[in-house]
Amino acid sequence: MFSLLGFGIYFLLWWMAFFVVLPIGARSAAETQTEIVPGAERGAPLQHHLGRKALWAAGLAAVCWAGVYVAVEADLFAIRAP
Repeated sequence: MFSLLGFGIYFLLWWMAFFVVLPIGARSAAETQTEIVPGAERGAPLQHHLGRKALWAAGLAAVCWAGVYVAVEADLFAIRAP
């Protein structure tokens, strides 16, 4: 499983986890009643914290990848030929 396929599965899990954690903690100027900059989108977050969210996504993806690894090694999906 520690191959290109394993890396590909981790990458897909990371990308999905990133989209899950992306809206967590995001507050817009409209929600916080602060001044909205002219020309800016009302729903745009004031601070996005992308680095922190990428690390959270990496941890979440690692946990999910470990679960997939255990499931494949235990042959829970019956994907190996008899």
